[in-house]
Amino acid sequence: MSSNHLDTLYRQVIMDHYKNPRNKGVLENDSLTINMNNPTCGDRIQLTLQLEEGVVKDAKFEGEGCSISMSSASMMTQAIKGKKLDEALKLSEVFSQMMQGKDYDDSLDLGDIEALQGVSKFPARIKCATLAWKAMEKGIKEEQQ
Repeated sequence: MSSNHLDTLYRQVIMDHYKNPRNKGVLENDSLTINMNNPTCGDRIQLTLQLEEGVVKDAKFEGEGCSISMSSASMMTQAIKGKKLDEALKLSEVFSQMMQGKDYDDSLDLGDIEALQGVSKFPARIKCATLAWKAMEKGIKEEQQ
């Protein structure tokens, strides 16, 4: 598959998540709420997580921002549901490595998240892509304390 065709496919995946976000909304009850923003560009996210017995039972987000930040939040909430907390954190670590253009553990099935790997070529956009992931890390680490 040509690089140009792959870039087009990845853009389509990103725009699909942006226009049709998965897990948009707020969880009620005993959910954990994390608010974060990217002052550089104005992206903001409110992530709510339902954590039970060391597992991400559910995840939802609300927010405003560019297509990269909102599609990344959509992809992230999909990817972490049903994962153990350490698995979710490992996925976040792999995503961070991918965003920095570093070698990463490609044995993990990243699914749609892989579409964001091109963001690593645009340093100013990396914070957009990682905003939701940083919120998830912060929430899990607070829960583990």
